[in-house]
Parts: sequence; C-alpha cells; structure tokens
Amino acid sequence: MPIYLGLDCGTQSLNAVALEMRGEVRRVRYQVSLPFDETFPDYGTESGVFVGKDPLVVTSSPRMWAEALDMILGQVATALGPDVSKVAAISGSGQQHGSVFLTAAAAGILREMDPTRPLVAQLDGALALERSPVWMDGSTGPQCVMITSAVGGAEELATHTGSRAFERFTGPQIRKVRETEPTAWAATDRIHLVSSYLATLLLGAESPIDAGDGSGMNLLDLGRGTWWQPALDATAPRLRSRLPRVVPSDTVVGRLSRYWRARHGLPAARVVAWTGDNPSSLIGLGLVRPGTTAVSLGTSDTVFTLMSEPTPDPSGAGHVFGAPTGDFMSLVCFRNGSLARERVRDAFDLDWEGFSQALRDTPPGNGGALMLPWFEAEITPPVSRGRPRTRGLDLGDAAASVRACVEGQMLAMKRHSAWAAPAAGPIHVTGGAAGNPEILQVMADVFEVPVMRVDVTNAACLGAALRAAHADLAADGLAADWDTVVSGFTDPVAEVRPRPEASAVYREMARRHAELERRAVGKDLALS
Repeated sequence: MPIYLGLDCGTQSLNAVALEMRGEVRRVRYQVSLPFDETFPDYGTESGVFVGKDPLVVTSSPRMWAEALDMILGQVATALGPDVSKVAAISGSGQQHGSVFLTAAAAGILREMDPTRPLVAQLDGALALERSPVWMDGSTGPQCVMITSAVGGAEELATHTGSRAFERFTGPQIRKVRETEPTAWAATDRIHLVSSYLATLLLGAESPIDAGDGSGMNLLDLGRGTWWQPALDATAPRLRSRLPRVVPSDTVVGRLSRYWRARHGLPAARVVAWTGDNPSSLIGLGLVRPGTTAVSLGTSDTVFTLMSEPTPDPSGAGHVFGAPTGDFMSLVCFRNGSLARERVRDAFDLDWEGFSQALRDTPPGNGGALMLPWFEAEITPPVSRGRPRTRGLDLGDAAASVRACVEGQMLAMKRHSAWAAPAAGPIHVTGGAAGNPEILQVMADVFEVPVMRVDVTNAACLGAALRAAHADLAADGLAADWDTVVSGFTDPVAEVRPRPEASAVYREMARRHAELERRAVGKDLALS
C-alpha cells in the first residue's frame, strides 16, 4: 500500500503527515510536529520569527527550516520502519510570501551534500541573506507605492497578479532587499519562496516555483501562469534571471536526492512541486470544485473560495491565487477573528461555554445592536486603528456584546467575500471556533447555506499529502479524480442548517451593518 508524505513549514512549526491510500483503505499512518522555538532554541526565535528594532521588520531563519527538515524526515523514517520503502511521493507547503535568497554556490553545495553530516552544517556559502522576510513583515510600504506606480496603478497590478501591492508580498520584499542590502543583493543568484526552497533541498537541485505560491508575489501573471514582465521590471533589473521557472502545482519536479536516501533510508520517491500554505489548505479542506467555500476560524478568520476565473477583488482587500486543482482561489482575511471573540469573552470574565450560552440567550438581530469588532487594526476592510465601533449596543450587556461581535464578523465575511462567488452550496468550516455550534448557527443563518464542520488539524499539511497522492496517481496514468483523492480525509463531521426566519432578519440587518462600516472606514481614513 503506497504511503504519501505531506509537509508544512508554517510560521511556528514544521509538520508532517503520512497517509496510506489504496482503494477504500484511507488512513493517517503517522503525524508529527516540530515547534521551532522549543525544538531549536539556539536560533532565538519567538513564535518562529525574529522581530527587529523596527516592529514592522519580521524575518525567520532558512537554516532553521533546513535543520527542521532534516530532523523531521529522520523521525518519519524511524516511525515508518520497514514501510518507509512504500513512500511513493512527497509534497509540501510553506508559509506564503516568505523568500529565500541563494548564492551561485548553492547549486554545487546542494548537489554534493554528504549524507553523513547534518544538512544545516553544509549550508555555509549557500545563503545570500541569513534571515528571510516572512509574511508578517510590513516594512515595504514605500516599495509597494513605487511598484504600483511603475506598472500603471493598483487595478492594473491586481488584474494581472491577483492582488494589489501588499507589504508582505515577495515582490516588494525583493525590491527592499535590492535597495537596502546591496551586498546580499549582489551575492544573490536565485530567489526562492519557502516552499520552493525546501523542495530544492529535497531534490538537491533547483525546484521550480508552483503557480499557487508564485501568485502570492505580485510578480506572476495569473491568467498566463508566467512571470509578468512589467512587475519584474518594477521590482528589480534583470529579475527574471534570478527566479526559477513556474510550473503547475501537480508537477512532479524530480525524486528525492541521494542525500536523503543514504541519510534516512528514504526511497527515491517522487517530489511534487510544493505550494503555499493557503492553496494547500484548500485541498486539505476538501475544496476541489469551483464555487465551493471554506472558512477558517482562527486567530484571524479567513474565507477561501475555489474559482474558475482569476477575478480580482474590486475593493482591493482580497486576493486571488492559483489553486492546486488548476483553477483559482480567492482569499479574504479578517485579522480580528478569535482575537476579537476572546476580547469580548475576557471582558465579561466568561469561559467558552458562557460565550455559547450568551448566543443561546439572545435573538438573531440582537434587537438592532451592532458591533464592528475591530480590537486591532483590520485587514478587511483596511482600518489602521484598533477600536470597536458600535451602534445601539449597551457595552455593559455581556450577552448582547457577544452576539454583536459574532454577528458583526459573519455579516462582514459574507459581504467582503461576495465578489468571489456568493455561497450557493455548503460552507466547509475549520479552526478552533468551528467546534462551537452556536457560532456556526450564526454563520449558517447569515450566509443562508448549510455549514459543514471539517475536523482537520492541519489543513495545509494534509493538503500537501493529498496533492502528492494526486500527482503520483496521475504520473502513473491512473485515475486521479480530486473527489476520490480527498474522500475519507476531508469529510464533514457535523452540519448546521440555516433557519429561514433568522436569515430574513440578517438580510435586513446587512444594510445597516454596511452603512456603519462605511462611515467608520471613512472616519479612519480622514484621521490617517
């Protein structure tokens, strides 16, 4: 029975899952997580990153990621024992937007790796930049402005690349390195994403960048699946020569190098192009048909929708990325997710059961009370000052405040994701708050569709293993239907159905909520 290995290099940890799949037999054989701070304390990261004197500057260590890769593959091989020979394919995902700058010497170093020595001990001379900018970095505002101007405006940039210029995206980060790190830039021969860097380490040779992760760079023409020359020119001279080629996400890019076979006893498994954590999560949540939507209720709340065409968000707040299915995906992120729900809970000294009881004790519509739960600066809509805005709400009323927070979040989600595809079918929901049926009931009533809870711990990691299976089957000329591949791993475990009378209340409430948001955003802009 073949084993498919998926890895995910997130912000705080490297994760692995091994799946066994043959016919109706489908199970998780092994999974493991290596938290960076605890496992590799010598690097001195906090929550997996370094925050500079300027708090907008956030980086991490490509050496640490390499050391983690070496350790986790050793643990996987030990756990599988003799069955390690059954590993047929491996793929992975990386935290989207992170970048790794390699020297011209890197290719030779990786090609000649000594399997008797740790990987990290052999990287001297391979890294042009020892600390990699990651998605949390917000220090490239000036570069975003200059790139946007050079390509003809934000709308032109979003039409081609799927997003307006964002500080965390790789294109602005490359321009900043060129402008502020001249020595590192002069030494740079190749620029990789976290995903393609780790895939390169597995191959011992350069891996391409897949179209899904590449679309989070402000450099890729989504419609063509190739680098967009005006964006390259606006970012750095002769940038194309420093970038790997772009390939579809289901591309088999090679096999595990001799280093891994000799070091950990792994077989010459196929290596499938790695992608970003967001596109990989799409597969891990079972979104394999256009028009399907998922919501992740985490620290930030995120709405994903699988799309047939790369239609950008007219407001400029959302993103379009390539999807592993060959389609496209929208992504809308709300920074004040669990963060806001926890603030309200703690303000009234509630536990989560008390939070749920408050929702049960209050009616849909909350008697007209509204909240925009912006406890921190918000991404969608863009708001620079963290302060909740309310209308008709008694802030001393615990139950009303809880309902106002949740209703405000769900109304905002529906409105700001409607540009991608109005939810016409069930929404798959995951994340910590997905276990709260009262929150899911508000979501179902607002969106007016069933909400299906998916019990997936790490969607990006699971998605990587499923992508490995899909590509391996296709490479062997076997049936590789996406619905069949994800079946048994992404099946919903609970369903919450909308209530027509509550949905009618929210349809009327949506207008007043939108007006409150419009006024609040206008005041924020006036004060900026």
